[in-house]
Amino acid sequence: MNKITVSTPTRNVMMNITDDVRSTVKNMDIKDGVITIYCPHTTAGICINESDDPAVQRDIMKRLNDLVPLDLVYDHAEGNSDAHIKSTVVGSSVQVFVEKGELQLGQWQTIYFCEFDGPREREIWVK
Repeated sequence: MNKITVSTPTRNVMMNITDDVRSTVKNMDIKDGVITIYCPHTTAGICINESDDPAVQRDIMKRLNDLVPLDLVYDHAEGNSDAHIKSTVVGSSVQVFVEKGELQLGQWQTIYFCEFDGPREREIWVK
């Protein structure tokens, strides 16, 4: 297993980690198979979505914030309950095919680390 470290700049952000994952796959010398990109944090997630139009990321984050606002009263009183719920909605991992050493992503697909409780230093695990 390899680890990617990212520093998230804000409380809520979608960070494109596709190039980091590509480099990791090359360093792991994976030629063909399936990799899992996993987030070991309960207030962040991993997803695949479009990167060509930055409005897509803004819309996703805006709607997640609308669905699960920070300022609701939650039983979990650490101030990050919204982040736990958002990470559950987004999910903690994705799988991607690798063929001839290359990630097999669709034309518009990008791998994102989704931070909901930043800024922080985070790990992403690839296997």
